[in-house]
Amino acid sequence: MMGGMQAALDAVIDLLDLEPIEVNIFRGLSPEEDRQRTFGGQVAGQALVAAARTVEDVAVHSLHSYFLRPGDPAAPILYEVDRIRDGRSFTTRRVVAIQHGRPIFNLAASFQRHEDGLDHQATMPEVPDPESLPTITEQLKDYPGIDQAWLDRPRSIDMRYVSGAPLARTEEDAAMQQQFVWMRANGVLPDDQLLHTCLLTYASDMTLLDTSLVPHGISSMSGKIMMASLDHAMWFHRPFRADEWLLYAQDTPSASGARGLARGLVYQHDGTLVASVMQEGLIRRITK
Repeated sequence: MMGGMQAALDAVIDLLDLEPIEVNIFRGLSPEEDRQRTFGGQVAGQALVAAARTVEDVAVHSLHSYFLRPGDPAAPILYEVDRIRDGRSFTTRRVVAIQHGRPIFNLAASFQRHEDGLDHQATMPEVPDPESLPTITEQLKDYPGIDQAWLDRPRSIDMRYVSGAPLARTEEDAAMQQQFVWMRANGVLPDDQLLHTCLLTYASDMTLLDTSLVPHGISSMSGKIMMASLDHAMWFHRPFRADEWLLYAQDTPSASGARGLARGLVYQHDGTLVASVMQEGLIRRITK
């Protein structure tokens, strides 16, 4: 099974290794999975890779992006990079992801040369250790109607929910305004900080928007809700490894107008804050 997990992780790494087509133009593929639309974290991760391929000696410190149209998982995605600014301290890139002649996603990323400055951070919440928590497979194995093939498939990201997986959420959970998820790459990654950053970008879209359903006790898999990411923003504070445990502490300040807002803080196991995330998404009730 561990070999299968590493293979699943290697497949994601391959997804993030874009093909250069021309100066400032790259091509990305999607995995051969039964999806109606391309996973948003994949597009965001690939777009960040495209931006990073056009800079030198700087590290990404923030990204801001919008999901414009659903991606077609059966078609390649072209990423066009606009080299907006090359400064002495900060470098800015804009990336547009294109399919079938139309933009499906755009991203602005800012890069910075290393420099020292003031340093403080929020304190990591006290939660159970990840090794003490069940895996997704263990947590959902007795859930009624679960697709066993989906449950048993190798996963590139090991996620451990502190307060229960969203699939099994009920109205009794509505008192919660937050959720905590431990996560790490399911295998070993090379020593490349850009890869770790892009993999966190990929994984950050997996659970965040679901947090906006927590106060309502509704599962995204309930058949009562249609959800789609609208935007995604990240700030990277300190270096980290994505193949070591990271705590994704998430909460939801607001839901209104068929939109939900969720935010997350990402901590290393030792309590070091490494990234902050915010996302707004469409949350529309399905009425029959």
